Order: sequence, then structure tokens, then C-alpha cells
Amino acid sequence: MPETLNVEKSDQIVTVTLRIPTMPPKFFTELGAAFREIAKDREVRAVIVRSTAKHFSYGLDLAAAFTELGGAMTSGNAASRLELHRHILELQAEFDAIATCPVPVIAAIHGWCIGGGVDLASACDLRIATRDSKFSVRETRIAIVADLGSLQRLPRLIGQGNTRELAFTGKDIDATRAKEMGLVNQVVDDVAALGDAATAMAREIASNSPLTVRGVKRVLDYGEGKPVADGLSYVAAWNAAFLASDDLGEALAAFTEKRPPRFKGQ
Repeated sequence: MPETLNVEKSDQIVTVTLRIPTMPPKFFTELGAAFREIAKDREVRAVIVRSTAKHFSYGLDLAAAFTELGGAMTSGNAASRLELHRHILELQAEFDAIATCPVPVIAAIHGWCIGGGVDLASACDLRIATRDSKFSVRETRIAIVADLGSLQRLPRLIGQGNTRELAFTGKDIDATRAKEMGLVNQVVDDVAALGDAATAMAREIASNSPLTVRGVKRVLDYGEGKPVADGLSYVAAWNAAFLASDDLGEALAAFTEKRPPRFKGQ
């Protein structure tokens, strides 16, 4: 049983709940392991990442990190540098497991979302935040270059100018500014509304053909940063291989019979 988070599945939706507001080394291991297991479950149609702590996440637990890697973080010898490099790559892989999850992942954010919290949120497909949420790529203010995905994923979400403003200054922004930038899809009033909104969005996704939703995510991920022609070629090959399905037949039958479709992912 993980110590830093809970994983629950209900009606083909998985909820990953962060139990602590910081990210000690064990958190990364448990989060990555959870998402690798989710990726294996063909029944899952959407994932919600939320927190029961006072805030979504303050980011890296610096005290725990220094306890585990203090020598590697401060020493200048080559062996220590190699060890730190290896460790950073391992942490990146844990968040990559979120980004590569085959189904959509929704981050439900309340309160502070700082540093590693932004890394985590930006690895998700969609983000909903409470009105009191605040975001900060704060690594610059503690003499660290953000290295777990924010600098790579944020430009795709909010553009280079906004990313550079946040990363160069380490400033805090509120939910309204985050939505204006495109970091947040939806802003709600409070934590209760946050849970309702995240669940509603997950259910809306889950009501569609799971094969199609997975396909859409694959096509979007493949086309990131590539010419339009490459993306078109990929989706043509995808549909040629996977368009014919029981779900497509069900969609046509439901349309003809004027009823909601009942997709089974076949």
C-alpha cells in the first residue's frame, strides 16, 4: 500500500489522491508505479489526480531530498555528479508515466501548486483549479533549474513568452491568470465544486468510446512538434487500422435508434 497517495477505481475512472503536500523521494516512486499499473488496465477510461492535503502540492520536499542526496547535490566530484544525473532522470521517468498514460489525466488543483506541483500538473492532459489556487515555477528562487518537465511541457500549453515569464521570475500567479494563459481549463469556486467538476469531466470522457479516446490521445501526442503532414499521415494509418470496431457499430446503432451509445471498448 503506498504511503504518500491512494489509488481508487470506480466506474472505469481511477482517482489518484495525494495524501501529503510535498514530494519526498518515495512519492515519486509511488506515483510512477501507480501510473504504470493504471496504464496496464484496459478498463480505465480516465484518471483524476487530486489532493486531500491543505494544498495540492508545495513541490519537492527539500529536506528529504537533501537527506537522501545531500552529498550528490553539493559535492563537485565526478561520481557525485553522475549519481545526481541518474537520480534526476529517474524522477523525470516517474512524471513521464503520467504524460504517457494511455487515457486522459485530469489534475484537480486547489491552493498552492508550486515547483514539482506544476511539473505534475503540466504532465496531465487537463487541469481544473479552485479560485484560490496559486501557481509558481519557483525553482529559480531557490537556485535550481526546473528539471521535471515544466520547462518542456509548459511552452506547449501557455507559449514561450508566458513560460519564460514564470520561469525567469519565479512569480506567483492566481487561477484567473493561469486560465488566461491556458494553463488551466476551468476555474471553480471551492474544493467541493472542484471534485464535482473533475468527476463530471472524467465521466464525460468515459462516456465516449474508450478505443477512440485512447486513439485521440495517441494522435495528439504523436503530432506534438511535428509538421501537420506527419500528423495527418499518422492519423490516416491509425484509422485504417482501428476505425472498424464494435464501438463504431454501436455508435451508428445508437444514432439510428435515438439512444445513448453503450461503448464496450471492442
